[in-house]
Amino acid sequence: MSPEAQEFLGTFVAESFYYWASVFMLLIHAGFLAYEGGASRTKNVLATMVKNLLTLASVGLSFFFFGWWVYNAFPFFPITGGILGPWTNPEQSKAIATAMPYVDASYPWSPALAPNTGDHITGVFFFAFALFAMTTASILSGALIERVKIGAYLVMSIVLGSFTWVVAAAWGWNPFGWMFTQLGYHDFGCAGVVHGVSGFFTLGVLMNLGPRIGKYDADGRPRPILPHNLPLTMVGLMLIFVGFYAFLAACLIFLPGYTGETTIYGTPMTLASIGVSTTLALAAGLVGAYISSKGDPFFTISGGLAGIITAGGGMDLYHPSIVIILAFIGAFLMPKVALAVEKWGIDDAVGAVGVHGFCGFLGSAVVGVVAAGYPQGEGIASINPIGQIVGTLICTVLLGFIPGYATSWLLKKFNLLRVSHQEELEGLDLSDLGAEGYPEYATLAFVDHATTQGGTSVPRTSIDLAPE
Repeated sequence: MSPEAQEFLGTFVAESFYYWASVFMLLIHAGFLAYEGGASRTKNVLATMVKNLLTLASVGLSFFFFGWWVYNAFPFFPITGGILGPWTNPEQSKAIATAMPYVDASYPWSPALAPNTGDHITGVFFFAFALFAMTTASILSGALIERVKIGAYLVMSIVLGSFTWVVAAAWGWNPFGWMFTQLGYHDFGCAGVVHGVSGFFTLGVLMNLGPRIGKYDADGRPRPILPHNLPLTMVGLMLIFVGFYAFLAACLIFLPGYTGETTIYGTPMTLASIGVSTTLALAAGLVGAYISSKGDPFFTISGGLAGIITAGGGMDLYHPSIVIILAFIGAFLMPKVALAVEKWGIDDAVGAVGVHGFCGFLGSAVVGVVAAGYPQGEGIASINPIGQIVGTLICTVLLGFIPGYATSWLLKKFNLLRVSHQEELEGLDLSDLGAEGYPEYATLAFVDHATTQGGTSVPRTSIDLAPE
């Protein structure tokens, strides 16, 4: 085989690997669609699913226009240069000069993203990162169901999915990122960079959004609002598990000319180890949550995801036995955290703060203890507890909770965050879409809505747990 043919074959294999990993990541969104649709009540199922579909649209477009550039342009900021530069000035340092070709290739007008060019890799990397971004925003989606305005959600999905997590990735999940090079931060599976950011962003939003009508009684005690279709929710989570195998596979760096697989940090690993560790984390997580929740179906299956997230930060470094222990601990604690959040007056409809926020924080921070001292390359700080916890706090607080709280607070001030009392009682399927997910079982609310030609009447029957 000629050198040219070998080069083409290597490029094609790498391009195909990321392409199909990204396609399988779409199963995460099929899973979220079923997961959140099943978790909602029948009067909100269509609106919940449509909101999830629009996540793909809002984040897909905004990530193209600026999110992909943020990832490549922000690794040095604010360590090198101010808010207006020169963190992308190639004259500033040799490292910036090395990074600049990636910045140039990430502008939306770059020919690297266009068809019929010699660059087969930039576009497929964009594809993979865009799916990462959509996943990050979808984590926010489920917690807010049944009362958030669709416009407000789309604004927040863009802030989270195309900016705040991308800054976290630029700083801590990038070979040039200052959290990696200066602090030694290590987060292979994006426990803090994706899950910690999104979980704590969600917490900030929920504090301003408030609970669903009927969630708490007159004494402030939480009452269950049960999913209308728990089996559908469980099937959705199984699809998310499949997608997460692809998500973690896409965290591996496999490029033409490489002699083996590495992490984003350049440290060695294998695709086979991802298969072993992800399977063990899933299994141990299911067991941990099953025991902790005394067999609750929702928490049990959520434990699989909790286990993967808890082990994700150092999955490229951990022995399988360590993966089992960490996944079990994270999933065992997750239901207790979710119930504590509920008792604090925060209505998280799908437990996103516990699964993604808490387990993302734990999965990121624990790397600094379990893998302390691991060398990450010449001139790069080794993994250490201080650097890891500082990086974790930057992800969860600075880039997660604060932007989530601030964005939702501004939307609330302008009365743009939450639907009206009447719309919430009627259901968002009728108020937003004028249709019901299960018309063959039409409610009296639907009959009223249909016969008044505009749905302005008050429903004749309550379909909520209780009045406000």
